[in-house]
Amino acid sequence: MRRRCPRCGAGHLFRRWFRLVPDCPQCGLHFEREEGYWVGAIAINLAIAGAVFVIVFVPWAAATVPDIPVAPILAVAIPLMIVVPVVAYPWSKTIWMALDRAFLEPL
Repeated sequence: MRRRCPRCGAGHLFRRWFRLVPDCPQCGLHFEREEGYWVGAIAINLAIAGAVFVIVFVPWAAATVPDIPVAPILAVAIPLMIVVPVVAYPWSKTIWMALDRAFLEPL
């Protein structure tokens, strides 16, 4: 969650918000193992966006059950579905690298 290397814990893995360095500056761990490696990070990002949508939509809809205001809910939910994946991008990549390291690499 702190956007650090899953092997050594070093920081500074991102040059810019969307630009991940190819290798860890401290331990040299290569981040992109193969083509298509980041599909898991995309899935995590999608799950985060979906969770935010549910957290916003369900209570709002439940609070206004007989007459659910669709237009105001969409006015809030659509911008959220654009902003949340952009904001969660670096975290989804580092979470994916940590999960990959935890399950696939020997200790």
